[in-house]
Amino acid sequence: MTDASRTGRRLGLGTILGYAAGSLSTGAFSTIPGLLLLYYLTDTLGVPAGLAGATVLIPKFWDVFWNPVVGGWSDRTDTRWGARRPWMLAGALVLPGFFGVMFAAPGALSATGAAVWTGLAFLGSAASYALFQVPYVSMPAEMTDDYHERTTVIAYRIVALTLGILVAGAVAPLLVDAGGGGRVGYRTMAVAVAAFMLAGMLGAVLGTARAPTASKPGGAGSLFAALRVARGNPWFLPLWTCFVVQALASAATLAAIPYFAKYVLGRPGATTPLFVALVAPAIVVMPGWTWLGRRTGKKRAYVTASLCYAAASLGLLAGAVLPFAGVMALVVLAGIGYSGMQVFPLAMLPDTIAADEARSGSRRAGLLTGIWTAGETGAFALGPSLVGGLLAVAGFVSTGAGKAAVQPDSALWGIVLACSALPAVAMLSSLWLLRRYELSESRLAGIVAEAEGGSR
Repeated sequence: MTDASRTGRRLGLGTILGYAAGSLSTGAFSTIPGLLLLYYLTDTLGVPAGLAGATVLIPKFWDVFWNPVVGGWSDRTDTRWGARRPWMLAGALVLPGFFGVMFAAPGALSATGAAVWTGLAFLGSAASYALFQVPYVSMPAEMTDDYHERTTVIAYRIVALTLGILVAGAVAPLLVDAGGGGRVGYRTMAVAVAAFMLAGMLGAVLGTARAPTASKPGGAGSLFAALRVARGNPWFLPLWTCFVVQALASAATLAAIPYFAKYVLGRPGATTPLFVALVAPAIVVMPGWTWLGRRTGKKRAYVTASLCYAAASLGLLAGAVLPFAGVMALVVLAGIGYSGMQVFPLAMLPDTIAADEARSGSRRAGLLTGIWTAGETGAFALGPSLVGGLLAVAGFVSTGAGKAAVQPDSALWGIVLACSALPAVAMLSSLWLLRRYELSESRLAGIVAEAEGGSR
């Protein structure tokens, strides 16, 4: 379809739901490594905390270069299935295998060997995930030109993302336990989650078959090309940097939750309820965030959500002395903010892409979402790595076979800081980066109108 085919046309509910289905998979993949991989390395494979943090981080450096390349490829693709869906299908078929291998380190390997095995499998998983994720994130900018309909599309996506995160984050630890715990339990979990991700990704490929697409060809894709485009877009850069720092904050929280539950609260089984309390509010409060975004503007609503998350994180500094109900209440408050932090930047991203397309006359959605997702995946890797580094400095004692070691007070404080002060400071810093973002509905309409007037 041409660009004109999306002008003034409302998307059908089937297309929106089909698109949202892909987030069941992205939610699962973005959650499991952040929530369980570091913990799996230190407490099941016996990998020292510092090496485990590096194992989670190093494969993600590849994404910084790889994702913009994938975005450029999808921008230049022209098939009867569209520009994005062929790449999404490729990622859907390859990712599940790598994901299963990631949690299947042979028992004969040393701690270092197990770290290498897991790191290489994580590298393959991340590379194949980008084949799906980068073109997938590009689609809303091309599916509709309506400023507020983009928020609606993203709201449905975030609800699906939440369900994916819940299935992965809440059910995955239960699957590990149901499989007998240890290495066998993690293998059982990995197979089940891989099948779940495959279903969601294929659902998105099939469900968006009738979605409008853009037809303007894009340019070459590389990290440096993406950075040039990003620097030339005065709205994308502040939004992207803010989003990346916030992804770092939420990734640190996710990585710290199992340690917080086990060592600070003394409740190893609390990982699942804490995780549900952080993620589940999105299902309930998403209509409220959508309403607030329409009433006050996307940016102001985004700031409100971010402050909500930061305040709740700071409250967790007292987590060791609060009753469990108080801890849960703070995590629910963080979850309310987290849901807004998910919907608004992803609803604002298509606006920056539309502004870029109007000014440049070229299709560069893939290039911009390539660097967007590279930053996101890098942050999701850096968050656990920072937690691992903080625990190493604090004197955390790693164990194998799921055993619990007696931790020094310094390690306990390191765990508390990892899920409170670290994400709170990152969150507040991100809002300073967002201050230069000014792309309201009227401003975007003016940019598009000016471009259309100049082309006549």
